[in-house]
Amino acid sequence: MKHWLRSPLVWTAGGVAAGALLIGMSVSRGGGVVVTGTPAIAAQASAPLIDDANLPLTPDRWQGKVDYAALDARITRMMRDPEMVGLAVAAVENGRLTFVNGYGFADREAGLPVTPQTVFRWASVSKGVAGTLAYQLAQQGKLSLSAPLSSYHTTLKLAGGAENRLAIPDLLAHRLGLARNAYDGKLESGDPAPMLRNMLSTVPQQCMPGDCHSYQNVAYDAFSEIVANATKTPYEQLAEQMLFAPLGMKSAGLGMANLTGARNWARPYRHRQVQTLSDAYFRVPAAAGVSSNIVDLARWMEAQMGQAPQVITPGVLAEIHRPRVATYKGGRGGPEALIISHGYGQGWRSHIYDGHWLVGHGGAVNGYRAVMWFDPERRTGIVMLWNSGSTRPFRLPYEFFDQVYGRPYSDWTELDNDPRLNAPLPEAVPETMTSAD
Repeated sequence: MKHWLRSPLVWTAGGVAAGALLIGMSVSRGGGVVVTGTPAIAAQASAPLIDDANLPLTPDRWQGKVDYAALDARITRMMRDPEMVGLAVAAVENGRLTFVNGYGFADREAGLPVTPQTVFRWASVSKGVAGTLAYQLAQQGKLSLSAPLSSYHTTLKLAGGAENRLAIPDLLAHRLGLARNAYDGKLESGDPAPMLRNMLSTVPQQCMPGDCHSYQNVAYDAFSEIVANATKTPYEQLAEQMLFAPLGMKSAGLGMANLTGARNWARPYRHRQVQTLSDAYFRVPAAAGVSSNIVDLARWMEAQMGQAPQVITPGVLAEIHRPRVATYKGGRGGPEALIISHGYGQGWRSHIYDGHWLVGHGGAVNGYRAVMWFDPERRTGIVMLWNSGSTRPFRLPYEFFDQVYGRPYSDWTELDNDPRLNAPLPEAVPETMTSAD
């Protein structure tokens, strides 16, 4: 079978227009040139990001093509799932925040409710920060996208010395040839990430380096070392200076202290039992280290839609979002039946859903989940953060996009036939909603 990235004819007729950004773009193996923009992104006018003083917190402010009262009712019903504890949701239509709400508990035992200011972990949604930062730095001439990984003197060692021929785009697209999630278990057991990266040369290969996608965390975080070595500035500090602060993301940051130092932060749960907070994935900041409230995650999504070109240029967005390697997700049921062309760019996933190109990422660490999906052409998308191991919310974005695209209703979250979801919700003690500090 031909590689889908090299064969746009596999798209449906409806998908050709939506996938126009992909047609004609070569699949680079190594470096790349930061381009000036794409038709869908470069044409967007600059608009201010979210105003904390005017958040759409009440039904009278939920205005857009999507029926947010119905969406709110669906989410409220979903929260009756015994696996759910707390959830924050925000939606953007045509580049404007149209819906934000919190559900359930940030701390069930203390009765602390989720609000738009509750800070959650992004988990692997953090990878998009690394991809964005890489191309911003390359645009400024502070690092090279074509130089071999070994030239940055990181702790990453690969079989056969592949670090001497692979480059940053290979790292950020998970094209290192390693077995999937190599040494995640050792990281979770407390082993230092630099030591584990040095041991990756002994890990069995899934494919020849550069030839396939194989998802990584320990290896991916070699990018934080690249940043520190190339700029003499810690990764966490540079992400704050170049991205979070200019975008007004005041709650966003890296490291455990950014989470636990918040006035309202979501505790991790699994099977409705509170979990001990682990620092494992905070120790690989480029892979999974970011936390923020839902409003700042929505700000991040707006910036990825092209709403902040003075911070993230159209050329950078074009390069980080375009797929570099095919990924495969099995399954023919649910929304997967309408999805083709799974790909991975530079910390960003993409696929075509019912003829529309969507960009985003999901994330999962113990006790937390996160998801973002948006349509770059329509500047419309949804972000969600929750503090449990439930996978049900991952399907809710497709119910959102069905309304955006005028599709018939589908019960993608499988709420309608679940008898557990008729039980009443426990009551949370109300907390006054305030603007982010």
